[in-house]
Amino acid sequence: MAVPFDYSRRQQAPFFLITLLQRLDFILFITLMLLKLSLFDRIIHVPNMAMVRDDWMTAAGTLIVISFWTLWLPARGQLIALIVLDILLTAIVYADLIYFRYFQDLITVPVLMQAGQVGALGESIGSLLSGKDLWFFADWLLLLPLFIYTVIRARRIRNTRTAELSFHKPRRMPIALRRLTASIIIFAIGFTLIYAPVHKAKQTWAADLFTGNWWNLSLYNVTGVLGFHGYDLYRYANEHWLHDSKVTAEQQTVAKQWFQTQGEMRKQLESSDAMFGKYKGMNVIMLQLEAFQNFVINRSIGGVPVTPNMNKLLESSLYYPNFYHQTAQGRTSDADLAANVSLQPLPTGSVFIRYAQHQFDSMPQTLKDNGYTTAAFHAYDGGFWNRNMMYDQLGYDKFYSKKDFTMDEPIGWSLGDKSFFQQSIAKMQQEKQPFYSFLISLSSHHPYKLPQSAQQLDTKQFKGTMFGDYLEAVHYVDAALGSMIESLKQAGLWDKSIFLFYGDHDNSIADWQPFESFLGQSLDETERFRILKGVPFIVHLPDDAHAGTYEQPGGQLDVTPTILHLLGITSAYKVMIGTPLITAASPQASKRIVFRSGAYTNGSVLYLPAEDGLPEHSKCYSIAGTGATGTKKAQLTDQSFCHTGAVEARKELDASDLVVEYNLVPKLH
Repeated sequence: MAVPFDYSRRQQAPFFLITLLQRLDFILFITLMLLKLSLFDRIIHVPNMAMVRDDWMTAAGTLIVISFWTLWLPARGQLIALIVLDILLTAIVYADLIYFRYFQDLITVPVLMQAGQVGALGESIGSLLSGKDLWFFADWLLLLPLFIYTVIRARRIRNTRTAELSFHKPRRMPIALRRLTASIIIFAIGFTLIYAPVHKAKQTWAADLFTGNWWNLSLYNVTGVLGFHGYDLYRYANEHWLHDSKVTAEQQTVAKQWFQTQGEMRKQLESSDAMFGKYKGMNVIMLQLEAFQNFVINRSIGGVPVTPNMNKLLESSLYYPNFYHQTAQGRTSDADLAANVSLQPLPTGSVFIRYAQHQFDSMPQTLKDNGYTTAAFHAYDGGFWNRNMMYDQLGYDKFYSKKDFTMDEPIGWSLGDKSFFQQSIAKMQQEKQPFYSFLISLSSHHPYKLPQSAQQLDTKQFKGTMFGDYLEAVHYVDAALGSMIESLKQAGLWDKSIFLFYGDHDNSIADWQPFESFLGQSLDETERFRILKGVPFIVHLPDDAHAGTYEQPGGQLDVTPTILHLLGITSAYKVMIGTPLITAASPQASKRIVFRSGAYTNGSVLYLPAEDGLPEHSKCYSIAGTGATGTKKAQLTDQSFCHTGAVEARKELDASDLVVEYNLVPKLH
């Protein structure tokens, strides 16, 4: 005689565990996808980003959160859902792999919305494929047997339930409620697996990563590839769909009037200044030097000049010792934006990351529209600071990234500047003239430690310190610059080109003691601010004309208007902030250099807003006759002398923010 099934014993087992055991395909799905994510990580092999325990936790949690809802479904429905998820997620991961092999970056929402970025793969896709990639799709061979197995299992479960109806059994929880409860518990587990390691990272090394992200792979290092896409979608939606993305007619009118006023100043110069168009048709070679500050120019240590080649170049060039970087959290990318677009950076994050799909009046696009060949050169991963996408949007014909250079001089983060400059010149010689070449150096990047073979400066008392390493690094970059100039002369490009360079930002060394020791003087608040913000700006014109030191204040936002002015290309109707520095006319008396904090200087005063935002705590200094060639000390003065300038500085920042955040360039035209 058959023994009746003991339902009370079955009822004692945790119902969510029973449900889970009935869904072995869910566990198998998680396992297989984890293996694929591990394979992806091993193939891209980003230094210092290999998957560790926290990454495995995050990956498992992400997969659970993505698929927990399938536990609501009956067996066959769940299998179909998991098959679809498997195909979809595998496609996403593999697309990222192909994209990474070309751009060293991950696909983002703006990339998908900009066909040119993805389309750049073009005929290269075939060369990006590899036989080992088949492992990403090996599990698909199991899908058919798994489907058959699930159908048979579902039939048996149905038969068992039919048999159960013939016995009297205790009242049980409805199956839908069991599935819902189990899925909630599973979701909670998945969320915890994500939250714990991500929160840990945010409390340590990734504290500012989600507000000031500089590289998509840095986010990947915290979130994993699938988590990255979730955050990227959230970030894009938050900035373009969820928050108020409308600008009022009044705001647009105010911004338009502000930029029209700037354009009118440039237009007046174009119609009256003898320098406008004096170097029409010349090539433009512009260097952005990493963390290169102005205080090292014309300085020596132990009787040896720190920058001998730059010092020599000053004899035949225009030198602006009161030139300032205007960067914020975006650092190098902000300097790039300021110099090539003449707009202010954002208070948080980088325009290159947050608004790369917006339109800008850039120097490369303007020059391209006027018959120039345009190219950017940077021997690092193209995805860093989202340059692959941003440079396409700014109008460069070609971006030479790390994959386009031979790594024959490894220094610091990448290729040493000596080799980088020489290889870049070889590429320039192949370009159709006139051309615009924008080079971003890297050897003087924090923490500045050079290999022993590249150290050519005895830094005396600073030996073994970060400040000493910094002096070594800038001395090396100076030597690389000297070699570059000689190579440009040999290539016949020196006399056909406007050659210029500037520093991108400060060196991030917080201790002022070595600065004071090196400079041989104590530094007050204004001197520290001006050293911190001061970067060299040196321009060599093809005929060695107008060489000299120019004390007028300037900033990175003035670079593009200055170059366009010399080439005779109007910027009167461009949405730009800056004005030309190199003119035959007298310097603009009312010119202000505005910093992201709201601070500003016009050469006579320096306004430093209070960190707490209270106007009464702000400071207004008189700085006339101080600085590089002056001997006076800055004096605190009445705030009324800075009030009007502070208001105008805020107007500049507000107008620029409106243009950047709301994509107003097409509308203001």
